[in-house]
Amino acid sequence: MARILLVDDERDVVTLIKFMLEKDGHMILSAFDGAEALAKAGVEPRDETAVVPDLVILDVLMPVMGGEAVCARLREDERTKNIPVIVLTAKGGGEVEFDPACGETSHLEKPFDPKVLRELVASLLEKR
Repeated sequence: MARILLVDDERDVVTLIKFMLEKDGHMILSAFDGAEALAKAGVEPRDETAVVPDLVILDVLMPVMGGEAVCARLREDERTKNIPVIVLTAKGGGEVEFDPACGETSHLEKPFDPKVLRELVASLLEKR
């Protein structure tokens, strides 16, 4: 179905989401920090042969480069600027305020309901 880039430094979260979305038929590319995510998307370093994901699921707080910086960098690249982004955060208090340069994002707070994540993924992919 879709290629999804899943970025989170918590390996258990990656394992859970990957298992769940692969059951739905999606191909999951995993990254455990922001720099690795940009490399897998072919943004930094620039790689025209990289598989551009159809959707990105992105943690906020990560080592090397946080989710906000990754999102902003994805929006700057012509090939990735329109990819839907789901932001996962352990921060309480509702939606995370990202820099406007990051553009529109969807948000889920950890711990999240797997059913809600699956529905959000399906909805965003359907709009593409």
